[in-house]
Amino acid sequence: MDSIKKAISRYQKDRLRLIEILKEIQAAEGQISDQAIKAVATALKVSRAEIEGVISFYHFLSDRPMGKYVIYLNNSITSEMAGRETIARVLEKEANCIFGQTSPDGLITLLETSCIGMNDQEPAAIINGVIFTSLTTEKVKKIIAQMREKRDVQEMVEEYGDGANQHDLVRSMVKNNIRKKGPVIFGDYKAGQATDRALKLTPEEVINEIKKANLMGRGGAGFPTGLKWELCRKEKASEHYVICNADEGEPGTFKDRVLLTERPEMVFEGMVIAGYAVGAKLGIFYLRHEYSYLKKYLEHILDRMHKEGFLGKKICGQNFDFEIEIKLGAGAYVCGEESALIESAEGKRGDPRDRPPFPVQNGYLGCPTTVNNVETLATATQILNHDSAWFRAMGTPVSAGTKLLSVSGDCDRPGIYEVEWGLTLKKLLEMAGAREAMAIQVGGASGQCLSETGFGRKFCYSDLATGGSIIIFNKTRDVFYIIRNFLDFFIEESCGWCTPCRAGNVFLKKKLEKIVSGLGTASDLAEIETWGKLIKATSRCGLGQTSPNPVLTTLANFRGLYDKQINKETDFMSEFDLRRAVEEACLITDREFEEEGSACLIK
Repeated sequence: MDSIKKAISRYQKDRLRLIEILKEIQAAEGQISDQAIKAVATALKVSRAEIEGVISFYHFLSDRPMGKYVIYLNNSITSEMAGRETIARVLEKEANCIFGQTSPDGLITLLETSCIGMNDQEPAAIINGVIFTSLTTEKVKKIIAQMREKRDVQEMVEEYGDGANQHDLVRSMVKNNIRKKGPVIFGDYKAGQATDRALKLTPEEVINEIKKANLMGRGGAGFPTGLKWELCRKEKASEHYVICNADEGEPGTFKDRVLLTERPEMVFEGMVIAGYAVGAKLGIFYLRHEYSYLKKYLEHILDRMHKEGFLGKKICGQNFDFEIEIKLGAGAYVCGEESALIESAEGKRGDPRDRPPFPVQNGYLGCPTTVNNVETLATATQILNHDSAWFRAMGTPVSAGTKLLSVSGDCDRPGIYEVEWGLTLKKLLEMAGAREAMAIQVGGASGQCLSETGFGRKFCYSDLATGGSIIIFNKTRDVFYIIRNFLDFFIEESCGWCTPCRAGNVFLKKKLEKIVSGLGTASDLAEIETWGKLIKATSRCGLGQTSPNPVLTTLANFRGLYDKQINKETDFMSEFDLRRAVEEACLITDREFEEEGSACLIK
């Protein structure tokens, strides 16, 4: 009970900090017990139902008892390609339990989770908040042996990664794998310089400079950043807010992780500049749970910015005050959508809001709010560090500047590439050392899967727009296996609010399985297209609207593979498989199933 009281007290019974309170209780007690739920409900004056709804919504919250060590193994497609299945079986054997359960001695709990932003170093897992990368059978056996010795998890990290991953407040084995440094994100940078320059301009002049630079949002949507800031500033309200979306959950992307490790000041400066531009005094930095190992380090950076006069009161000696609060997510892909993120930042379930109104009108606490991606804010800092003309000189006339790309999968050099817009996909594949490439997933699971005919396309908003995820598949890979992995991801991550997303993707998966089994017909392909378009058109938020893309884009670009799988001899709904229907009976009775002509016999 003491740990419950401490957590509630630490956050001063703040309703907005419900998620942090629950996470702290769980870390201390191994679960969020019924007693804890009652205590938190009373202290924060919220209903039990609301708290239970929050717990059930997020992957990393649990009301059931957990082991001393909780292992979350990533089940993304890149993890599968790197040998995840072998690692999973070794974990089960060594822990003496299967996934979804706790070992009989109560020591270890095995769970699966979606992409954790370690695609360039899979298989990877999170163990009590500590990241373990490039897992092997030997590493797993050693880790479990150390658990039986009751070792601290951080002590199990024997080798640190590169760069700031070696910092005393990080101490992570994660590697940055920066393969190509560009002039914007990894160019010349002096902390505070951009802020000082911005504060010597009017807010309107700052916005105009961003607009002249033609900075488009780097999170994937590509909305003009200057326009978003302008719309937010024009809204009449007592308070305005800035939110940095550091909930990088799209499968295959990890650029924000690297940026936050190596250039966090640049991101925070972008928040300060955005705050000045829109008239905000507070910024919310929403950090995904999977990157919580960076939290102490990021807080250290914020403390240093305060001491140097780049944050807090009278920033750079000017009449402008601005603070930044870090809030942690608890594991929900949908919180990458800005309205769902706002709900989560307010300590609630991350259910997307109906739009309009948009966040710039009615956002955090009902006030005008600009929500910007990590890379977008870092880029804004560099624009103010230089000027709009410098930025526009890079890229293409429509797509200015550079883009961070997270490259993983079948290539020799997975990692981060900062490239100018206008680069062809073919050139990127050469840079990454990709050979025998068959398919490229651009933009993560919600993006598009391209065949070889599309490798000549250019990265730009008028052709191949992307938030940054690039997954490479060579000719040994099964396209249908990839699609099923992505569909499983969307089914798992659906918030369940609307029927098209909740039920539609289950329908698509069943249709896909039917086709793969050889029972599909041409009518099934037509139904997939119809349902896919319906889900896109009628889903409530971006997650649902893009969820059919793995099926629809492969159907468009790999139509031959689908055609090979369907039964061209029939046009009826071949839903019934007699062999499967009697399979269990045959096993029980020790009989064999045989087909003779058109007759099916059990002998």
